[in-house]
Formats: sequence, C-alpha cells, structure tokens
Amino acid sequence: MSFTDELLASKFDGIERDIGDIIQTSNRALPSISIVPKDDHPLPKGPLPDYVEHKEGVNQVGRLSAEAVVREYDAAVKEIEALGAELTEAAKKCEATVAGVHTTVSEIKALAASYREEGKRYFLQIEECSLTTSEVRAVCEALKKKISKGAIDA
Repeated sequence: MSFTDELLASKFDGIERDIGDIIQTSNRALPSISIVPKDDHPLPKGPLPDYVEHKEGVNQVGRLSAEAVVREYDAAVKEIEALGAELTEAAKKCEATVAGVHTTVSEIKALAASYREEGKRYFLQIEECSLTTSEVRAVCEALKKKISKGAIDA
C-alpha cells in the first residue's frame, strides 16, 4: 500500500465514523443534532470550500454530512497538493544535479582530450629522441670505423 493510499484510508476512516454517528443520531429522531468530534479525529472548521454550496431544502443531517465529507476531501486535496509541491521541489533538485553531472562530464571529456594530447606529445618527443639517438650512434659508428682505418687527416 502506497503512502497516498494509507493517507487517504486514514482520512476516510474518520469520515465513515462521523457519518455513522450522524446516521445513528438522526435515526433516534432527536430534536437537535450535535456532532461532537472524536479526540483523535476533529472535524475541520471554517467556511466551506468555494467549489461547493448547500442546496435549498437539505435537512441539517444532510448538510452536516455533506460538510464533513467535503471538508475531509478538501483536507486530503491540500495534503495531495503539498505532496505535489514536495515532488516538484525534488524534481528541481534532481534537474540541478543532472545539470551538474552534465557540466562535470564535459569537464572530464576536456580533461581526457588534454591528457590524450599530452600523451601524443610525449610519444612524438620520445620517438624524436630515439631517432636522434639512432643518428648519433650511426655517426659514432662511422667515425669509429674511420678512426680505426686511420683515414682521418690531421
């Protein structure tokens, strides 16, 4: 069961209990009906949400029942909207993290390219040194041969 399901289930348990109390009270045909909220589930107070209004001719039981239900739904809506706001904030943080990752990946690619170029530079430098060393050896060998033959004119 998801968090939302648990949240809605806990809200509706109280609604069902309140409606049951109202129905039992109205079945006893008492002259006035008074709903006393349970300590663990107080009825929301204040004006009705602006998207509903009472119809003419609805008796007090119907009015109170409708008010209790719509207020519980409205309270659940506010909690759902708050959850949506939290998810939006989490999404913004994720987007910022992803943007940071993309920036870091770009920097890593640039660093890798720099290392590749540096490796290429050292590679060429070492090969150039190797060629120079081979030329020096060849000149030295030729010079040794000339010296050993006595072909050098002094």
